[in-house]
Amino acid sequence: MFYTYVIESLQDRTVYIGSTEDLRRRLVEHNQGKTKSIKHKVPFRLVYYEAYLSKTQARKREIELKKNSKKKEELYNRIF
Repeated sequence: MFYTYVIESLQDRTVYIGSTEDLRRRLVEHNQGKTKSIKHKVPFRLVYYEAYLSKTQARKREIELKKNSKKKEELYNRIF
């Protein structure tokens, strides 16, 4: 399985969207500060994820959410 996920910083409530094959490992990595762009916002909590059969599908959804503000807004309205 591959995942597109949304995590929220408990420090300042900002949101990060990503994709991965191992969701648990990736959340641990985020909370250990291994993602340079957001390491100063640790700790994080998982607020949403979607499962896909292929890496390509998960990555396409991640890109769609990051680049399409309408899709992102629809998702945020569902989860927040």
